Amino acid sequence: MATMTYRDALRTALIEEIERDDNVFIMGEDIGRYQGTFRVTAGLFEQFREARVWDTPISEPGIVGIAIGAAMAGLRPVVEMMTMSFSILAMDQIINHAAKIHYMTGGQAKVPMVVRGPGGAGRQLSAQHSQSLEGIYAHVPGLKVVCPSTPADAKGMLKTAVRDENPVILIEAPGLYAAKGEVPEDSEFMTPFGEAEVVRQGTDLSIITWSRMRVESLKAAEMLEKDGISAEVVDVRSLLPLDTNTIFASVRKTHRALVAYEAWRSGAFGAEIAARIGESCFDDLDAPVMRVGGLNVPMPYAANLELEVVPNASRIASRCRELVG
Repeated sequence: MATMTYRDALRTALIEEIERDDNVFIMGEDIGRYQGTFRVTAGLFEQFREARVWDTPISEPGIVGIAIGAAMAGLRPVVEMMTMSFSILAMDQIINHAAKIHYMTGGQAKVPMVVRGPGGAGRQLSAQHSQSLEGIYAHVPGLKVVCPSTPADAKGMLKTAVRDENPVILIEAPGLYAAKGEVPEDSEFMTPFGEAEVVRQGTDLSIITWSRMRVESLKAAEMLEKDGISAEVVDVRSLLPLDTNTIFASVRKTHRALVAYEAWRSGAFGAEIAARIGESCFDDLDAPVMRVGGLNVPMPYAANLELEVVPNASRIASRCRELVG
């Protein structure tokens, strides 16, 4: 095992996949000579040059459209969005083309491509740069959507995404780029999609979460432990496909469930998880499924207001205390 940051784990995955497969290349705005806004691609242009690292014009629909064509022709592009909020500009390409081409061609064409980049708040980037859009993409059949929370998963899930035969949306939490953790050095290490991880055992309630909220949920569980409440924390890691077996097993063990996520609370993917728990575990529940999400407002720039909008450990713990009663 090597200890590295979440950012370095992503870069390691890119290097290993570019070296492994001549069809893999990366493209995006300022990822080459500028080395990426969040420095995930630092040093890659010097190492691989123009043939594998493409600086593109500022045109998200054009970038994704080129990647789709390249993928259909047999290459494996990895597109960096400067922020996943900018992927809104490319939604027609992602949702109407990348996600549907395999289906609409009767399986004759595949689109093995990755769209990755930072999504969410925590860096004072305000309303147009700080959105959590994973629920929108997880709504679309034909895509895979993953949100790694640890350096190990950042490396393992990006490598799995590059080798997948389908378009994959990989959303990184900007607040985690500097987080450190142990990462397997094996170049064949990969994290499978559709497998949730029970990251803390508990008996009184289950906190279902992903991305940066895994960190806040674990802090909340420590706070609750001082109150004599035992919280189990489940990181779903992969939203589409979703590992409902692990989620349901946890809920059937603890009999209470809270879904914690950073996106706007209304209509987010947390509501989908809550609904599935209600449909499949109704007889096992001792209380209604609850949610903690971001406030339903555009993300403010001011640091103190941003902190008010995004869920934190205290809010998660407070909601858990209500749930346990």
